[in-house]
Amino acid sequence: MERPITTLFMLMSVDGKISTGATDDLDVDKDFPKITGIQEGLHQYYEIEQTTDLWSLNSGRVQEKMGVNTKKMPNKTSVSFVVIDNNHLNEHGIRYFCALSKEFVLVTTKPDHPAFQVNEDNLHIMYQNKLSLRDMLVKLKSEYDCQRITIQTGGTLNGLFLREKLFDYIDIVVAPVLIGGKDTSTLIDGKSLLSGSELSYLGVLKLQECVILEDSYIRLRYKVIG
Repeated sequence: MERPITTLFMLMSVDGKISTGATDDLDVDKDFPKITGIQEGLHQYYEIEQTTDLWSLNSGRVQEKMGVNTKKMPNKTSVSFVVIDNNHLNEHGIRYFCALSKEFVLVTTKPDHPAFQVNEDNLHIMYQNKLSLRDMLVKLKSEYDCQRITIQTGGTLNGLFLREKLFDYIDIVVAPVLIGGKDTSTLIDGKSLLSGSELSYLGVLKLQECVILEDSYIRLRYKVIG
């Protein structure tokens, strides 16, 4: 395969939501720890997250919500991070990921992104005139020896990965909660299908494992077969 093996790894509600609401002030990482009935089993998601691939792909918007633009500098890890971003990470956020990552690849279509002002040995900027997820993945494998990568982006980017047939595996931890709201981000957002001729864009899955976790959480692992 010319690109890395990909796994979408996410935490979602029973109704498929990956946020607690439709504004950036609401976020599962901030809100779930406050809610009785959800907080008790939440640690399992983060424990599983520590066992995922040594390459991790994220979006700048999600990372801005998590506060990387103002957080104190972290300790170095063995994980290499890829972040797709145009308008969300500032210079501090870039330096945060350089401090955190073994290798840090910033993917952008913005020629004046703050990353261009940062000089760090492990920072690599992948500039594209137009975002191409397939080209990005191919380059990650050919130039950075990325063999497997875990994807943890927002619903819109997840939708692009799905429509371009770039998911190989799906690994979902389901929290025991219903969130609702038609404008609240789901596991897969983006453009909706409008006709039967587009059904080939669906992601057909084969269940590999269903694990009942503690405190009413479950883990679902699938292989994408079509």
